[in-house]
Amino acid sequence: MSKRTADEDSAGPLKGRSRPDAMDIDDDKTNEMGEFEDEFEDEFESEDEIIEAGVDGRPDAEREAEEGAMELDNPQGTFIVGRTKLEPGQTLSPDPTTYRMLHNLSTPWPCLSFDIIRDGLGDNRSVYPMTMYTVAGTQAENTKASDNSLMVMKLSALSKMQGGDDDDSSDDEDDDEDSDPLLEHKSIPLNSTTNRIRAHQAPATGASQTPTTLTATMTESTNVYIHDITPHLASFDTPGTIITPQQNKPVCTIRAHKSEGYAVDWSTLHPQGKLLTGDNNGLIYVTTRTDGGGFVTDNRPFTGHTSSVEELQWSPSEASVFASASSDGTIRVWDVRSKARKPALSMQVSNVDVNVMSWSRQTTHLLASGDDAGVWGVWDLRQWKSDGKPTPIASFDYHKEQITSVEWHPTDDSIVAVSAGDNTVTIWDLAVELDDEESKDTGGVADVPPQLLFVHYQNLAKEVHWHPQIPGVLAATGEEFSVFRTISV
Repeated sequence: MSKRTADEDSAGPLKGRSRPDAMDIDDDKTNEMGEFEDEFEDEFESEDEIIEAGVDGRPDAEREAEEGAMELDNPQGTFIVGRTKLEPGQTLSPDPTTYRMLHNLSTPWPCLSFDIIRDGLGDNRSVYPMTMYTVAGTQAENTKASDNSLMVMKLSALSKMQGGDDDDSSDDEDDDEDSDPLLEHKSIPLNSTTNRIRAHQAPATGASQTPTTLTATMTESTNVYIHDITPHLASFDTPGTIITPQQNKPVCTIRAHKSEGYAVDWSTLHPQGKLLTGDNNGLIYVTTRTDGGGFVTDNRPFTGHTSSVEELQWSPSEASVFASASSDGTIRVWDVRSKARKPALSMQVSNVDVNVMSWSRQTTHLLASGDDAGVWGVWDLRQWKSDGKPTPIASFDYHKEQITSVEWHPTDDSIVAVSAGDNTVTIWDLAVELDDEESKDTGGVADVPPQLLFVHYQNLAKEVHWHPQIPGVLAATGEEFSVFRTISV
């Protein structure tokens, strides 16, 4: 699989699993954490022209009439997806009226992968300001590999946009629109670039009331590191806590892989911890946490892919089943109980690399995938047979570059978030359908599917995740982090 390292030429598009270029930062500050940015403080000082980003590219009749009369070369006009084209020197700036919340965060080095950590602050919460916890791995350039770290972060005082939508105002009893967002972080040294990171919470044992939070980090070195970041998370609420060097060490290092990889997933149906890891040689290994808290890796790999394993996902409903997506264009379904270590099903779903995949938690026979050609689709696993070519129940050829992330909404089986190499994160509603008469009312924007709800600009967009406990909140990473909530979800 071809990749781009941080110090290579960045003229061409980045592949879904390639590494972003290093950010232009002061070398004296490479070990410092980034900070939140005011989205609108400095951007308008640029000499470049700025166009505000529109919401969904599907204006109503009144807006369409106004936009039809508007000159599209207006430097302060609205960017209409599928209709407006950026001219040289023009950049996109968010329209604050389309967001309930929007915060950006820059880090010393770009991050290809991150994960959101469940917390004890409650489910289905919507009171502002908000708090969330994340973990990410950095992508320092080759000459500064020792600068790499695993970052455990607490983001708090995440306030609602001033003048933003007030549909959920009944829940905003503690809202403070003028509060400044706060970032606290703990860094765990890593001597290698992070390709993919995923978090898992094991239930509390014994007298402890705190779940154990584990991370699995796949690195460029071919090693997979498992860390216990429970003390790092607890330190945020206990001022003065000092993390010891021993607590920064991995509790397990998986050395089974002979090539680096990008695919990793923890099972939600094995609470103590069961981990899948896949590499560029097409091999998949299973690592299990023992009753004593240690880890054992089965040295018999699952084989069948003819190219790199790009994504792994455990079934949300069957504890022994998982799926894999590969740059050989296939998605394969496996059973860990198989002694042959061969796939139970293998489906050719694309003629190019399948970069990403997401298994619906709500409707477990639905699986979404995204490929290197910018196409993402939805598959009904009940239609997959051992013979024949599957047909997606939905397919979208909207993005102009490779799909880099896809994820189902945690509680709504019709909403999907997608990120792509065309510097966008999109939100889709698969329940939307337009009849012929309604299609005429959209003004005939043929390139914009009616299911497209929202487009968020994210430079070098790499990964996007829904927050599992705060409805509608998304976090995305690329050249920087974005945490946002739109008025459409």
